[in-house]
Amino acid sequence: MALSGGLRCCRRVLSWVPVLVIVLVVLWSYYAYVFELCLVTVLSPAEKVIYLILYHAIFVFFAWTYWKSIFTLPQQPNQKFHLSYTDKERYKNEERPEVQKQMLVDMAKKLPVYTRTGSGAVRFCDRCHLIKPDRCHHCSVCAMCVLKMDHHCPWVNNCIGFSNYKFFLQFLAYSVLYCLYIATTVFSYFIKYWRTMLALTSQRPTSICLPSTGTKGLLHRMRNTVHFTSAGELPSVRSKFHVLFLLFVACMFFVSLVILFGYHCWLVSRNKTTLEAFCTPVFTSGPEKNGFNLGFIKNIQQVFGDNKKFWLIPIGSSPGDGHSFPMRSMNESQNPLLANEEPWEDNEDDSQGLSRRLVITCCGVRNIAVFTFSVSLTGEPPSLMRLTDFNIENHSNPQTKSPFWIDSFAVWVFHHTLVVQIFQDFANLLC
Repeated sequence: MALSGGLRCCRRVLSWVPVLVIVLVVLWSYYAYVFELCLVTVLSPAEKVIYLILYHAIFVFFAWTYWKSIFTLPQQPNQKFHLSYTDKERYKNEERPEVQKQMLVDMAKKLPVYTRTGSGAVRFCDRCHLIKPDRCHHCSVCAMCVLKMDHHCPWVNNCIGFSNYKFFLQFLAYSVLYCLYIATTVFSYFIKYWRTMLALTSQRPTSICLPSTGTKGLLHRMRNTVHFTSAGELPSVRSKFHVLFLLFVACMFFVSLVILFGYHCWLVSRNKTTLEAFCTPVFTSGPEKNGFNLGFIKNIQQVFGDNKKFWLIPIGSSPGDGHSFPMRSMNESQNPLLANEEPWEDNEDDSQGLSRRLVITCCGVRNIAVFTFSVSLTGEPPSLMRLTDFNIENHSNPQTKSPFWIDSFAVWVFHHTLVVQIFQDFANLLC
């Protein structure tokens, strides 16, 4: 026990090493840019002020988002997803796997859980003894289940999930901006450094005795090389080293960060996590790789919130509680817009007999298409199903109306594919 406790303590200490490396690199970059570049190398007062103001504005947001990514604790499932003491004992004492599986199914009926394991079973964590909410996974490093887990990042020594994924994305964005700003502002002085080195190399003195005028010319060149006040070159070897290394480090981190940031931007646009990108989520209806894809704007709002004023500020604005998420395809019983909808309506008509009106509602990402069909059960062949009404309701923005060509195209596709192939057979069964 003491040995395992000591190993856990050592692992906790070592897990902060990557964070310490990042902090030391950032502190050195601050010193190199502010002191060696802006205060020592840059000669124009206006240029110094502009460089320092822009640098500190980016640096504040960069440090702020990094702090939030590190110290925002991952959110765990609430108590209703945990098994009660009685259920836990029953589950442990039961030796038949099929009975255990059925017990979890009965418990999951009371919870908003729609994802399953690859075999179709309820997702259960045997370490935390809870039924996993949708998009929740167990982190072996943090030793707990994390809501909407994306990955465990060693560079922030934290698990990235529902509570801090927005901060992590902002940290990547401001890191890319930080490196890009340093590289662009340092590059001109980096060029001056190389020009100075080339000029000194081409003007080396020879072993031939120079006349007094030549000696004065050489001393003049040396004086200009040392002071650099008129040419705006680098003033010392130490500053040359810092500027050279600062540009190299900024470019190196920029390339790696822009790739990582681009990948996460793609994940956000598809409303996926890193785990879901590598392992397709399984729903009650089967695997669906785009099961949480709501459309580009809606996907962004799932991470950053509806209020665009908070998108660039590291303040928690992600919607929901992390336990349930809107899905791309919802059946009628789960859609609140269709909760009171009666799909069938009977119409009594003495002259034409009994007829039925079938209202079919198709839920899309942005629109709800309502198709109304009239099926005559007597008086005319039941296979003649007639489209009597069609409507598209926009539920993402009620003020926005779908273009006419979209409505017409939807009617044509629906009528020529689903009606002919499916609903004719269904109408025959009605008789």
